[in-house]
Amino acid sequence: MALSHSLGFPRIGRDRELKKALEAHWKGELDEAGLQAVGRQLRATHWQLQKEAGIDLLPVGDFAWYDQVLTHSLTFGVIPERFRPHSGKPTLGTLFGMARGVSQNTCCGGVHAQPASAQELTKWFDTNYHYLVPEFSVDQQFQLSCEQLFDEVAEARSLGHNVKPVIIGPLTYLWLGKAKGSEFDRLDLLERLLPVYGEILQRLATQGVEWVQIDEPILALDLPQVWKNAFERAYNILQREPGKKLIATYFGGLEDNLGLAASLPVDGLHIDLVRAPEQFPSILDRLPAYKVLSLGVVNGRNIWRNDLDSTLAILRQAHERLGERLWVAPSCSLLHSPVDLVREDKLDDELKSWLAFAVQKCEEVALLTTALNDPQNPAVHTALAKSRAVQASRAQSPRIHKPAVQARLAAISGADSQRQSPFVQRIEQQRARLQLPAFPTTTIGSFPQTASIRLARQSFKAGKLSAAEYTEAMHSEIRHAVQVQENLGLDVLVHGEAERNDMVEYFAEQLDGYAFTRFGWVQSYGSRCVKPAVIYGDLSRPHAMTVAWIGYAQALTQKVMKGMLTGPVTMLMWSFTRDDISREQQAQQLALAIRDEVLDLETAGIKIIQIDEAAFREGLPLRQAQWQGYLDWATQAFRLCASGVRDETQIHTHMCYSEFNDVIEAIAAMDADVITIETSRSDMELLQAFEAFDYPNDIGPGVYDIHSPRVPDTAEMTKLLRKAAQRIPVERLWVNPDCGLKTRGWAETEAALVNMVAAARQLRTELA
Repeated sequence: MALSHSLGFPRIGRDRELKKALEAHWKGELDEAGLQAVGRQLRATHWQLQKEAGIDLLPVGDFAWYDQVLTHSLTFGVIPERFRPHSGKPTLGTLFGMARGVSQNTCCGGVHAQPASAQELTKWFDTNYHYLVPEFSVDQQFQLSCEQLFDEVAEARSLGHNVKPVIIGPLTYLWLGKAKGSEFDRLDLLERLLPVYGEILQRLATQGVEWVQIDEPILALDLPQVWKNAFERAYNILQREPGKKLIATYFGGLEDNLGLAASLPVDGLHIDLVRAPEQFPSILDRLPAYKVLSLGVVNGRNIWRNDLDSTLAILRQAHERLGERLWVAPSCSLLHSPVDLVREDKLDDELKSWLAFAVQKCEEVALLTTALNDPQNPAVHTALAKSRAVQASRAQSPRIHKPAVQARLAAISGADSQRQSPFVQRIEQQRARLQLPAFPTTTIGSFPQTASIRLARQSFKAGKLSAAEYTEAMHSEIRHAVQVQENLGLDVLVHGEAERNDMVEYFAEQLDGYAFTRFGWVQSYGSRCVKPAVIYGDLSRPHAMTVAWIGYAQALTQKVMKGMLTGPVTMLMWSFTRDDISREQQAQQLALAIRDEVLDLETAGIKIIQIDEAAFREGLPLRQAQWQGYLDWATQAFRLCASGVRDETQIHTHMCYSEFNDVIEAIAAMDADVITIETSRSDMELLQAFEAFDYPNDIGPGVYDIHSPRVPDTAEMTKLLRKAAQRIPVERLWVNPDCGLKTRGWAETEAALVNMVAAARQLRTELA
């Protein structure tokens, strides 16, 4: 009998219960016992949902209070000294301190701690999920320091569930971390780390666990030979430990690592056939006769219903070879999917019939497994007939393909992606026009989304506020934002984005070809959730999206006001995209729509236009052989949307929480006049890429971390700016936070910006 299982389930809850509980706890409105109760209820609910959907083997250990990598660090005692409790084991306070930073007189792990900056945050492979980067020291010791996994296994078993604990594999964990302090090879830590894995496996065996899922997604990467050798060494040691082990790989194909993965001395292997269907025939020939093969055939990262007929054809072929050694699963953890489509009561019936969220994906996995084990089951025939109807409906729907959009795409020429003059000529015109001081100060775009802003938006959507009343409410917020910035002495202002619900959704709502959910929330990190819009058809802009708001803000001040837009690659990466045409085609459609908005802003007199591409690095394929193809079309999409303006109009872009070394040449090829980037959590480390490459345009390295409530002082920011000035010519440096300020409160925002402006003025005196 084939078996169905899940690699992981969304933890935020159908109503974002985890988000609400976390934020209440951080505000002091919910004690730890209350928070723990919310966690227990969510886990119980999610296990039951998967069980009712028909999943045979349920994941445990996929729940995390902030991020699964951070939980893993706490479990293994990888706690930087600045957060380490003076006595006793780490607590939830320790975990939240590592994630969010520690302010003066706040509590970390049960003791009063000194102020400390949060650990570095970066993207989980090529997703929009973020993880906290483990910090390893040359003398790093590992010890089992947290009981969360074992407690949750006990919870699930007490509820009668058949469970499969999920842990991050030792090689992936070391790969994801960074060496801090003196330089050393992270692989040197492997021998110290493996005994703790052995202890975990032994503890799980005493709890009656049969199977353990060990996630090793780095097997889908280009690995140095020493890391490949380390896989063999590590799992030869771990095979001595009790329990059956399933190595899980996802987000790409194994390619040159296929033989290595297939031969590891473990009991099962999971592969992603959604991202890499081409590896299927080969794995059947390479898999040892004793080993289970888990096939990830339901897309864990997108929301389209599975074509059950096509998938079943593959599974039947595998089932003939493997029999009961075949497991059926989503391609990866369902962490990247919304929870439940049933709650979507505002989608039209046709579009809704095309979609599947996490619960529905579990049902698809279970149905496919039933089709293998009991092909004559009437429910199978009914489901397959429904699937065929859904696929036909989507393929034939007239709402998808728009001839006018396709004709405009066909007419694109090379000249459409070129600015009129090179940067060295443009920048002189821009400086003369803008008349900004050295180290010009600005912010990334958004200001706090207060309760009053959210209430006004909700009231407008509910029909309780008229369009005129809503506009005046937003104008009031814009006036406040402009006044605050003028009082602070910022040089380039923003309108604050009060009218925007999300940097992607706001624009998507005004483009043809997008659809929206009410409850399609996905966790980005911690309590931060996003609700990706759905690209279902060809994309175009029927009317201006931002001109009236930004024009109003510019009329309030004599200072320069930035126009704020989201770029085509980020719009694409942070949406649920179509699977019937290429990402390149969708990016080009978005670029043309945004180009229209850029030109309208310029016509309205806006002198600086920022086109955020926060997700540019995120879209980079995992395998280097595929990088250039992606970088070519992603760069061209940005240039297409930005290159229609005159030389004196300054184009900015923003990127955050990414390693830039791999894409620095492509970033330069984007030819934005100014790029702002996240650098504070890495202590300006990320600027090394811009120094080594001799990046030619202006740069604004972020001088404080907006994801932490901690307010850094002027001296700290000045120190970071001095570091930046050692790498980047002074005349090309801008001063700004790491990212937008929508998640912060006004008090901390103003306090931090006061210090930032003071730091810029001090540097003008010292260096300009």
